[in-house]
Amino acid sequence: MMYLLGYDIGSSSVKASLVHAETGKCVASAFYPKKEAEIMAVRPGWAEQRPEMWWDNLKLATADVLSQSGVAGADVAAIGISYQMHGLVCVDKQQRVLRPAIIWCDSRAVPYGARAFHELGEERCLSALLNSPGNFTASKLAWVREHEPEVFERIDKIMLPGDYIAMRLTGEICTTASGLSEGMFWDFRKNEVAGFLMEYYGFPASMIPEIRPTFAEQGRMTAGAAAELGLKEGTPVTYRAGDQPNNALSLNVFEPGEIASTAGTSGVVYGVNGTVNYDPQSRVNTFAHVNHTAEETRLGVLLCINGTGILNSWMKRNVVPAEVSYAEMNDLADRAPIGSGGVSVLPFGNGAERMLQNREVGCSIHGVNFNVHDRSHLLRAAQEGIVFSFRYGIDIMRQMGMEVHKIHAGHANMFLSPLFRNTLAGVTGAVIELYDTDGSVGAAKGAGMGAGIYKNHHEAFASLERLAVIEPSEADRSAYEEAYQRWKSWLPVLREDQ
Repeated sequence: MMYLLGYDIGSSSVKASLVHAETGKCVASAFYPKKEAEIMAVRPGWAEQRPEMWWDNLKLATADVLSQSGVAGADVAAIGISYQMHGLVCVDKQQRVLRPAIIWCDSRAVPYGARAFHELGEERCLSALLNSPGNFTASKLAWVREHEPEVFERIDKIMLPGDYIAMRLTGEICTTASGLSEGMFWDFRKNEVAGFLMEYYGFPASMIPEIRPTFAEQGRMTAGAAAELGLKEGTPVTYRAGDQPNNALSLNVFEPGEIASTAGTSGVVYGVNGTVNYDPQSRVNTFAHVNHTAEETRLGVLLCINGTGILNSWMKRNVVPAEVSYAEMNDLADRAPIGSGGVSVLPFGNGAERMLQNREVGCSIHGVNFNVHDRSHLLRAAQEGIVFSFRYGIDIMRQMGMEVHKIHAGHANMFLSPLFRNTLAGVTGAVIELYDTDGSVGAAKGAGMGAGIYKNHHEAFASLERLAVIEPSEADRSAYEEAYQRWKSWLPVLREDQ
């Protein structure tokens, strides 16, 4: 028997999944800690974690999946890693961590990215990096250089969270072009490390680890790591990717025009573009997708909507009686017609939205008539408002040259609502396919691709279970479009209020 082990290194937990290589089925999964992992906030807007904590929880999750499954560690053929994006880990020449990791939701680097964007030139940054330097890993390192010079001087290599875990497994420090692109270290024009940004920030080139392919051997497990984990010395690490590119991989999204979407507390639309392009207003982020190469362009265009499931849960707490379930709430929302009788909800009540150029506009409700509308209209308008924000982002992707025709999503969170799914299909014209998978399972299958166990992604994901297909309703298309255009007409009003 041969198995694949996938890790998903999140900011709330570390998850491990063990996948049977031949059948593609997950035989065991576990996550630790059982309560959300600690995020240290020494000052407002800061967010740090100890990389050693990720390793400790990875050990617990590994022991759990081996115990659940009864699989021997020697039967694990390859390991894949998915990880929280945009973090910064700094180590010295002895591979010792020099300070806690500055993670994705830490905002201290915003002024550094903004200044670089202005001083280097917006066109130069966007055409080379495909993004503003923003609050990404390179800008976080600039903060360390200025505020902790004694730490900066001791840095041998900088890493993303997944690179750190690979180092702990193999003793080798390396990274990927996809990872460097998410940190703003990659020049897409030259297909190499972005020397102009490194020079601007004053970073020595030696800090960037060796670059290896996303799907390839990236080191083999040391005897020490094998003893800690109950695995076999020499087991190869053959895949790593950030959590959003990996989520797309988990949903078998590899080709231009395909989209992976999630709709939890916040929502993500991640589409694959086959041409090098960017949004001039930097409302979306663009990174190298897992299968991007210099010869074949595959870019992941990422839109994040902060106010997604959190709006729906707010409606549940404040609009319907406590005993009403989400399923019953969906039924109630379905009583209202498409367009919610003219009610529009703009779901931007969970912080600044990058899609709105980092404005914090708040959630707003428009068009309520006290003599006509009831809670069903509000509930439907909330779900429609979330979908319409997705459509707005998809339109940005279309302006960048993407032809969106299919959306893949996990059967979870907002995608459990038939109304939500039908509205998304109806207003985008895309077919929606729902799957049963998660990031750690995807990382395991990525490892199988990197190890050559699977010839390609078609073979790796042949066993992926498609639970439902939602086709757009042509009969309702004009009604959805009218409702969307009415919703969109309120966006300029929000901008005028700023």
